Amino acid sequence: MKIAVCISNVPDTTTRIKTDATGQKIDLNGVQWVLNPWDELALTRAIELKEQNTGLVSEVIAVMAASAAGEATLRKALAVGADRAVRIDTDPADSFEAARELAYYFEAHWADIIFTGIESSDFNGLAVGPMLATLLKIHLIPGVSGVFLENGQVLVQQEVDGMSIRLKTHQPVVMVVQKGIAIVPKIPAMRGIMTARTKPLEVLSPRKEALQTEVTAFEPLPPKAAAKMIDAEDAPRLIELLRNEAKVI
Repeated sequence: MKIAVCISNVPDTTTRIKTDATGQKIDLNGVQWVLNPWDELALTRAIELKEQNTGLVSEVIAVMAASAAGEATLRKALAVGADRAVRIDTDPADSFEAARELAYYFEAHWADIIFTGIESSDFNGLAVGPMLATLLKIHLIPGVSGVFLENGQVLVQQEVDGMSIRLKTHQPVVMVVQKGIAIVPKIPAMRGIMTARTKPLEVLSPRKEALQTEVTAFEPLPPKAAAKMIDAEDAPRLIELLRNEAKVI
């Protein structure tokens, strides 16, 4: 069984994001890139499944559609335990382009289970996983909070509206993972960092088709208004502001 994890490169949450002079692109100078948190948890669970099921899971593959800036993140994926990595050499303009390039790869290099994080922490699109399953014409399981292999079968756990659902699935399948898929992300050990240098990292050319969307402008949000302090005993004033100014009641 092969498990592929689609990972993405996102700015560190402490990075100050600004646009370039045109206002149509993000200024990437000085941006600190990290592995998307949801993808990191998916990768952790994939590696755990291989470690817990010796002989059943043959390899874990990290796949990314990104420019060369993503290679450090792929090397981290190799350092924590992925067997090999693939970078599709493109900088996707939107979720559909990312999903389409990933789909082209998986059509030629099949995997039994494909993990995607529920979203990326930069644009929060929540779209790549469902689009990828649609393009590949295979089953999609969203909202996955647990994956287990028992007696050669793939068992999946979902948390939906306060209810835990346990189901069995066949392969191939795309699983969109959420919080709970793994508790603590794997941290690369020194041995892993050293071996990552010799693990294969393949770079492929993209197909590059016509884009479906185009960014016309980025505009910063207006600054937040100063907080208003209300006396703890002045409930009528608080109610008035909530009703007439905040309009939440």
